[in-house]
Amino acid sequence: MKLLENKVAIITGSGRGIGAAAALLFAAHGARVVVTDIDPNPAHETAAAIHNAGGTALAVAADVTRAGDIEELIGQTVNAYGGMDILVNNAGYTWDGMLHKMSDDQWEAMLAVHLTAPFRLIRAAVPYMREAAKKEKDSGQPMNARKIINVSSTSGTRGNVGQANYAAGKAGIIGLTKTLAKEWGAFNIQVNAVAFGYIDTRLTQSEGPDNFTQRDGQKIKLGIPEAMRQAAPMFIPMGRPGTAAEAAGVLLFFASALSDYVSGQVLEVTGGM
Repeated sequence: MKLLENKVAIITGSGRGIGAAAALLFAAHGARVVVTDIDPNPAHETAAAIHNAGGTALAVAADVTRAGDIEELIGQTVNAYGGMDILVNNAGYTWDGMLHKMSDDQWEAMLAVHLTAPFRLIRAAVPYMREAAKKEKDSGQPMNARKIINVSSTSGTRGNVGQANYAAGKAGIIGLTKTLAKEWGAFNIQVNAVAFGYIDTRLTQSEGPDNFTQRDGQKIKLGIPEAMRQAAPMFIPMGRPGTAAEAAGVLLFFASALSDYVSGQVLEVTGGM
């Protein structure tokens, strides 16, 4: 059974990691997926993998912290598929540092990508989600279930040393999720968040010269110390990090009809930690 037959799904940050795994899984379940990433090459690679598997996908390069890119992303989605049913706010990265050494740029960058960008994307989706549902209701038709899924983190639900900026953004998205669930529930739009723990992606791989992201010409190192990587599984009852595919399965649940009466929730995905 395909859980997302003919649904249109935008997944931000879907060129790599959890986002790419979700794009492939959503497409396998019948969704028409808009693969979007700040780097066009991974976005096109993920879209090509979907096409090769017999699915439908559109690749759009976009920096979700830029208002113009958001408009272009929504515009291309609507032009290609006529609307949208699912929005997954997944794009993000880390820029760690102890608070007493943290710059304004570090602080603002994390709020911009993890909180302001999802807000702007949701606002840009209003005509195709809230207003589309309102038209259905006003015409006497059943309102289709539509989904917004915000990716948070256990750093946002519990805090984490060296991540005051990241944790603040990821905590903020939880407040946005719960508020929007109340505002848009009357339009059959379910809004939920997933707080991932230790998932094996480039954000949790070892630090090193090749593990970085680039923003405005500045290299920002990613990853965590190898000693921390080795110690982390000891605090996880399942004894290992989660995979991107396992993380994607949780997003599929929230995107599907299986969650049509679930809204305003934050699900921690931690292997029992």
